[in-house]
Amino acid sequence: MNAIPMIDPFGRHVTYLRVSVTDRCDFRCVYCMSENMTFLPKKDLLSLEELDRVCSAFVRKGVRKLRITGGEPLVRKNIMSLFKSLSRHLRSGTLDELTVTTNGSQLAKYATELRDYGVERVNISLDTLNPGRFRAITRWGDIADVHAGIDAAEKAGLRIKINAVALKGVNEDEIEHLMRFCHDRGMDLTLIETMPLGEIEADRTDQYLPLSLVRARLAEKFTLIENDYRTGGPARYLTVKETGGRLGLITPLTHNFCESCNRVRLTCTGTLYMCLGQEDAVDLRDAVRASSADDLLDATIDRGILRKPKGHDFIIDRQTKKPAVSRHMSVTGG
Repeated sequence: MNAIPMIDPFGRHVTYLRVSVTDRCDFRCVYCMSENMTFLPKKDLLSLEELDRVCSAFVRKGVRKLRITGGEPLVRKNIMSLFKSLSRHLRSGTLDELTVTTNGSQLAKYATELRDYGVERVNISLDTLNPGRFRAITRWGDIADVHAGIDAAEKAGLRIKINAVALKGVNEDEIEHLMRFCHDRGMDLTLIETMPLGEIEADRTDQYLPLSLVRARLAEKFTLIENDYRTGGPARYLTVKETGGRLGLITPLTHNFCESCNRVRLTCTGTLYMCLGQEDAVDLRDAVRASSADDLLDATIDRGILRKPKGHDFIIDRQTKKPAVSRHMSVTGG
């Protein structure tokens, strides 16, 4: 069956699906979620078989890149069975890349298996190299587990990109150190502005650090060269001449990246968000559970793609201090 390719109302081809397989996480990062989270009941989540079916529908319709996210995706029970199943699309050539975003805590356990199932690259979230600061940011995390995960990923032959959220007054003094750490090990570093998603205890107006300022500070010590390297995501890359490494910048607030957006996001409950920064969504779970045939699922996906907006409305509201979007990042997927 020849599926209709996914082209949104603005002529952008949707070729990248980010899939949250769980809203649960073994960390409680201060910018992401509250410490006392109420997680979704199991019945609300798509089963691993249902996730495979939905991902496969997107591959059939032209998605070339799948990224598995969470929460922390590697804490979901039997998650390797999903990677194993999805790897058939890599072998057939219908999928170019299967990747994962993780906090690294479980990578020592799963890195070799991920590589066996065709994952070649992982994104690891790491905002600090200071153990005490790491505990303060993640609340529950142990940085030794992340270092063990990085070591295991390197040993397994996985390429690694480190993602760090730039936080004013928290890790802004450490960004150069993080960059040197990554580049010394042959890893890219991508810096991310804090995003106004979900209610948290902290005040995001206090956390917000514009990457334009970070870049200006780095440019005082380093030669930053524009780079046309792309991974399919929103990051724009620079080459740091002195280290030879790449530095990515994701700037949803100071410079949005919507004009070239090729992505949609599927939550662990089967909700398809056409934009991270908008509330509009379509429900794929009902479509999956209504019929064993894919006609309704395909039609529902098509309806969603035709509602993909031109751009997001991210802003940190300094008056109400309310998030631009009420759902937490862990619900939508990192």
